Amino acid sequence: MKNYGLRGHVMYLVDSHCHLDRLDLSRYDGDLSKALEEAKLQGVGHILTVSVILPDLPKLLHIAETYPNISISVGLHPDDPAIPHEPTMEELVALAKHEKVVAIGETGLDYYRNEGDLTWQRNRFRQHIRAAKALKKPLIIHTRMAKEDTLRILKEENASDVGGVMHCFTEDWYAAKAAMDLNFYISISGIVTFKNAVEVQDVAKKVPLDRLLIETDSPYLAPVPYRGKSNEPSYVRKTAEFIADLRGISVLELADHTTHNFFTCFKEAKR
Repeated sequence: MKNYGLRGHVMYLVDSHCHLDRLDLSRYDGDLSKALEEAKLQGVGHILTVSVILPDLPKLLHIAETYPNISISVGLHPDDPAIPHEPTMEELVALAKHEKVVAIGETGLDYYRNEGDLTWQRNRFRQHIRAAKALKKPLIIHTRMAKEDTLRILKEENASDVGGVMHCFTEDWYAAKAAMDLNFYISISGIVTFKNAVEVQDVAKKVPLDRLLIETDSPYLAPVPYRGKSNEPSYVRKTAEFIADLRGISVLELADHTTHNFFTCFKEAKR
């Protein structure tokens, strides 16, 4: 394994999931480059900014083309209710051919915010999986109160052919094992630092180091001691430090493994 996180004993972390187009930049005078510089000072060497609304793709592409250490994905979030035109597999494939697009998603199922007949949501999920397989790009999976259906559809669609990441993981160890069996990494967010996040902490301790990723999901879910404030990529270091302490290893070792895992999963991402 390459020593990604131990480059001359300089921290090299990856924020494997955030939304740079939605950051609160007020403390940086509205300047994204200043927020990215702060992330760099905290050891963050690469950032994956994730698509949730397709009309926002031009903005994501502009960010990715401006900064060489940023990759993006293409996807329509499952939270977005049924819309007049659902993207087809072919449309997703066409949108995701840009060289800075390294994944499809985020996609998945969310039964917390949506009620009634959710066939549209499951169909959307399947279209994303099929696009990922056509492109041979990994998937970024969002699941909330829908783990059984999420895992079932991943199996039915043979998503293990491309694998990917279960982002912002908040399920139990059973679900983590099932996802890893399907060729998915487990990504832990700042939620792990919350006092009552016992189940997430248990998963963060048990996941094999070669299947673990870390993320901010910024601007959401800031870790302690920033909980309740707007999140940003620089704070991924707090999550890394917390998990390293949970596991009884150095943060440099955790950085090495999670960074290596990121570039193994997202093979098209450029360091």
